[in-house]
Amino acid sequence: MVPSPPSYHKLLVPHHPIPAAHRDDPMSSTSASHASPLATFHTSIAPLGQSGPAPDASNSPTPSSCHGGSGVGLVLFGAGLVSKALLQSLLQEASCCLLYVVEDQPEELERAFGAEVPAGIKVLQQQDAAIALSDPRVSGAIICSPPDEAPEMVRDALRAGKGVFCQGLPSLDRQTAETCFDEADRCGRPLVCGFYKWFHLIPCFLGRHFDPALQLLYKKVRDSRALGRIHRISTISSLYPAASLSQLKASGGIFYNAAVHDIDIISLLLGESVPDIIFSLGHAFCADMGCLGDMDTVAISMKFPSGAIVTLDISQHCTRSCDQRLEVHGSQGTLRVDNQNPLGITEHGTSVSICPQTQAERYRDAYRELFRHFLRTLKGQEPPVVTKEQFLSTIQVAAAAEQSWRSRSAVDLHSSATDAAGAKAELV
Repeated sequence: MVPSPPSYHKLLVPHHPIPAAHRDDPMSSTSASHASPLATFHTSIAPLGQSGPAPDASNSPTPSSCHGGSGVGLVLFGAGLVSKALLQSLLQEASCCLLYVVEDQPEELERAFGAEVPAGIKVLQQQDAAIALSDPRVSGAIICSPPDEAPEMVRDALRAGKGVFCQGLPSLDRQTAETCFDEADRCGRPLVCGFYKWFHLIPCFLGRHFDPALQLLYKKVRDSRALGRIHRISTISSLYPAASLSQLKASGGIFYNAAVHDIDIISLLLGESVPDIIFSLGHAFCADMGCLGDMDTVAISMKFPSGAIVTLDISQHCTRSCDQRLEVHGSQGTLRVDNQNPLGITEHGTSVSICPQTQAERYRDAYRELFRHFLRTLKGQEPPVVTKEQFLSTIQVAAAAEQSWRSRSAVDLHSSATDAAGAKAELV
């Protein structure tokens, strides 16, 4: 077994594997009795085949008060690391009410909210967090703290009877993350892992599960088997805008802040949680990244039990716009998801981007639907999209990818002889 990265690592740092019913047999039928995990989400995105875009939340004014105190009451932990997309949803979603923000640093509050926190939101120090957790009006907690601080907050909120939305990974340590999910089961409250980036303004890819393009791709690949047997899948993910070095230090490294999300999407499309073998190459083209012991560019190759060959091309080197592409090749054809922009123009070799786009903009509607999914779990309308088993298998593959890079050799995930020392090491 490939061990997960240990919890003592704090220097560095991008959905959810498919249910077991789909994973066990990669060629099994996906009939109505085994509904697609993408298709079962109840979202306001216009159904496929119907016209009409989802409402544009970015054009909605930020409320000066907390919707008059109506809706699901929430508390936010860690304003300094909250993603732009998540904060926008918190303030604009009519069915929820942000009652508290727990943050010790005034500059972090200003970074998130500007000069003034909206009226109706009470700011607390971390030492006074129990005030918010004991408030019966609060149904859910939003945890935006770094992975080394998040587990304790997650467990405290669950024990107080609150549902939890963890903006990123609840922990980089496999056992610690597992205890968070076990605590949620014991307390009977939902734990939703958003897999937003730990970067300040860059939310990430669990929102892809709610993206209409990937919903359609999933239905074609998994439900209707339009491509036949899957032979190859390739992804390209270049992040924009750049994160600061301080944010990168807290995030776990490129395998945990970027590759993990593409790994998860691949798992969804193939219905297989863990590859047989994985091999990684990487390099730091930016000197600052090299000083952190991290990379800004990696290529990951995987072979799955079904025979499918997967390649992931991931870059944290900031370019002019985010680059998000995915291509699936099967025995009966190929489907591709390209970059999307409102102009519909494809550029090649231009010196200035025609339509620069951040990931927050690209997946804006999907991120909003992800947050609404959390609100529905608080109301008991649906279970969390990420289960403990799904989360742990994704982290296992990310750990194996990093182990391969460090050892400069392929990692056999089904070999009992896998070197336990290949886990995430303390970086300097």
